[in-house]
Parts: sequence; C-alpha cells; structure tokens
Amino acid sequence: MTRYIRVKVIPRSALSEIVEEMADGTIKIRVKAPAEKGKANKELISFLSKTFKVPRSSISIVNGLTDPYKLIKIQ
Repeated sequence: MTRYIRVKVIPRSALSEIVEEMADGTIKIRVKAPAEKGKANKELISFLSKTFKVPRSSISIVNGLTDPYKLIKIQ
C-alpha cells in the first residue's frame, strides 16, 4: 500500500522527532542533521523508516528535495 505524506523539516534540532500536525495536515518534523549536502534528507528518511517500521528503500522524497516542505512517498 503506497501512501503520501506532506512534511515540514526543521534541521539542526537537538533530536529527531515529530513535533505536530499542522492545520493543513502537514507533519512538522525536527531532525538533528544540518540542511547541507542532503544530510537532513537522509536523516529524515532514516527517522521515517524507524517511525513507520519500513525499510529505508521504501521511502522516497517525491517533491521538495531542497525545500523545507516535502512530499514523501512510503511504499
């Protein structure tokens, strides 16, 4: 089953965690990694993999690779 989620990523946080669900349904997530050279994206995928208990290869960023707002595909 494929699902899509919209997230807002906040890099350079003390720990990786889900903060809240915003009014439009976007999930705000803090990640430890900085937003440079794809480090925050890798951390986000790893965090979502653990959270949803799926392999990292099942998660991809469909839109927003360099933007804080991202569309994530989870298979």
